[in-house]
Amino acid sequence: MFGFGRGVKKAGLPPGTMVYVGKAAEQPARIDIMDYSDSGVEETRGVSPEQCAMLTRKPDTVTWVNVTGVHDIGLVEAVGKCFGLHPLILEDIVNTQQRAKLEDYNDYLFIVARMFLPANGQEPPRDEQISIILGKGFVLSLQETEGDVFDPVRERIRKAKGRIRGKGADYLCYALLDMIVDNCFRVLEQLGNQVEDLQDRVVEKPDQSLLSEIHALKREVALVRRSVWPMREVLSSLSRDDSGLVDPSLRLYLRDVHDHTVQVAETAEIYSENLAGVFDVYLSSVSNRLNETMRLLTVIATIFIPLTFLAGVYGMNFTYMPELHWRYGYYAFWCAITAIGVFMFAFFKHRKWI
Repeated sequence: MFGFGRGVKKAGLPPGTMVYVGKAAEQPARIDIMDYSDSGVEETRGVSPEQCAMLTRKPDTVTWVNVTGVHDIGLVEAVGKCFGLHPLILEDIVNTQQRAKLEDYNDYLFIVARMFLPANGQEPPRDEQISIILGKGFVLSLQETEGDVFDPVRERIRKAKGRIRGKGADYLCYALLDMIVDNCFRVLEQLGNQVEDLQDRVVEKPDQSLLSEIHALKREVALVRRSVWPMREVLSSLSRDDSGLVDPSLRLYLRDVHDHTVQVAETAEIYSENLAGVFDVYLSSVSNRLNETMRLLTVIATIFIPLTFLAGVYGMNFTYMPELHWRYGYYAFWCAITAIGVFMFAFFKHRKWI
């Protein structure tokens, strides 16, 4: 979730100061490298920044360096020195509350996106910041925690599926962005199922607990929309890039991802409107239940009004009342009350008021 941690922790510090802003991480940071070309692929896991500097100097190959754990400021700083990254980029990498954006630093492009991971079992969908640096012959990706949506891309590289092994680093960058956007559809599909389930439950049994579920789901849908919407500008800028880092033949693919981004944003907007409708249905259902209860109570009170009147009349302590000394007065009183009650109940039933 976007928050105000940056404003609190960065107040008074000079630009370029690295301060980690994000969730507390327990896993150690790690660097993994995939170096590939048409002829093959070489994977190295858990390398040091010094080894990273040596492995990324291979000619005629595409090198993908993935850093897991941006909470380790020392590691991020070492990787930044290895690739000659600007201090402002390093500052944005460790501040995990960035808006999706694209910045051109001449020799490389810096991209920030939000990566959504679908729900898994009891774990709800989660999101995190992913930072991507596209340079000549390499792609550097930095993520917050272990686990991402890039396994299909890794498999395509290992098994030489598609055209990724025959393309450059710009195609790898496109593939990563495409997976980020495609997984938004998976998250939205899960959220859509929850919306439909809420719609049914609200109509059948509008319980108080549903109100918190509606608000929680609305926040999740709003987060997806708010995170994906700026990606349109990122992809539009990439498709018009004139830095020479993005091949013109790739623009068609980038426009396709741009269209998917618009679809995700529009779908999230539809779900948000549906949730607003679910909330209205909830309020209507609660109001209808209250009206039914009030109508029943009104009918009961109306039936007892004449009965209470008769009981009040014969509860007076006057000495001379005609029916007081009548031998069958008590039985007649109960017969009259019973007859009036049955008649009024039958009348209300006939009018379908109860």
